[in-house]
Amino acid sequence: MRKVKIADGVHMFTLNVDNVLFEGIWELASGVTLNSYVVQGEKTAIIDGVIGWDGVPETLYKSLGEIGVDPKGIDYLIVNHMEPDHSGWISNFMKIKDDFTIVCTDKAAKMVSSFYGEDRIRVVKEGDTLDLGRGKVFSFHLVPNVHWPDTMYTYEKSTKTLFSCDMFGSFGKMGDHVFDDEMTPEEDVFFECEAIRYYSNVMTTFTPMLRKAIQKARELDITTIAPGHGPLYRNNVEKIMDDYSRYSQYAEGAGKNEITILWGSMYGMTGKAIAHAETILEREGIKYNKLEMPLESESEMVATVFKSAGVIIAAPTYEYKLFPPVATALDELGRKKVSNKAAFRFGSFGWSGGAEKELAEIIERNKMKWDFVPSVEFEGSPKEEDLRKIEEGILQLIGKMKGKIVE
Repeated sequence: MRKVKIADGVHMFTLNVDNVLFEGIWELASGVTLNSYVVQGEKTAIIDGVIGWDGVPETLYKSLGEIGVDPKGIDYLIVNHMEPDHSGWISNFMKIKDDFTIVCTDKAAKMVSSFYGEDRIRVVKEGDTLDLGRGKVFSFHLVPNVHWPDTMYTYEKSTKTLFSCDMFGSFGKMGDHVFDDEMTPEEDVFFECEAIRYYSNVMTTFTPMLRKAIQKARELDITTIAPGHGPLYRNNVEKIMDDYSRYSQYAEGAGKNEITILWGSMYGMTGKAIAHAETILEREGIKYNKLEMPLESESEMVATVFKSAGVIIAAPTYEYKLFPPVATALDELGRKKVSNKAAFRFGSFGWSGGAEKELAEIIERNKMKWDFVPSVEFEGSPKEEDLRKIEEGILQLIGKMKGKIVE
């Protein structure tokens, strides 16, 4: 666990984690950080305690001791968000200290009781404050459904630090650099990709509420944004707010100037048409991403489709329905409420069609409102006429994308 001084009396403890499924679902190709913060005045508060993925907080206790903080001297546990990657150490802490206060929202208080059987709770409302002494004063600001209904911001007034928990977070492990103004250009690109993966996998469903949370952050006088996962922002706090605003647009149909080919093929018939599609995209100078299902991870699939202004669904009919791995991927995108994407589908069939009907059912059931170019279906291997229609469809898709590009 690494210790970083943010300001006088304010420290971050960060732990890199990999080889886990985040929330038990999302594969983390580049890991994730768990960030915890300690603020010291006359009294001491810890914000969103890092536990280590195995639930054992001894690494946190050891790190606290190294900056002169006795865990038994902690007065307040600030719980911005009750998800156990931020709160799971409470049950252990209860064993070593019995006179602390948990500070959280009313919705979090119910979960503190049900998760950990704890009732030493101070419920805070919008704008409530907590004075630690020596100039350290917190104010609390509710941001429900980011991405749980209990979430709040904690803002420290003297240092103008926003402890934002999951908001403005990112996947990806951190190396020597933890602040935005320390990052190399390569690290900037890396954390941009990992922030998109984080938003798309974890936050997209709650995009309307995230927009409100972004606005609430803009109303505060912030010098440093300190999230629960990923880098800290102190050089240009507006950038991560602007990035999150852009991601909220990706969730509702905008995207980078690129197309994702979401595809599957049983015996190579649809695959032949994909090869043709690639030559058209290369000729037109359009960047594209190619995701073969089910070989691609769900985490990568969601993130890649999410950030693309256009989507090509290339999948055959299978047992009168859409090729199942592609259908499953589309259903997950629907659950995440990735809506209004410009899209085009082509695929082969054998003795009967049916893929097109199920595609329409998935889009309608999930209220995705994707804007489709007319599909192209072909029997067996694609013929010259089929390839010509696919080219026309791709050119129409590129046209639909033009009003959706947000870089």
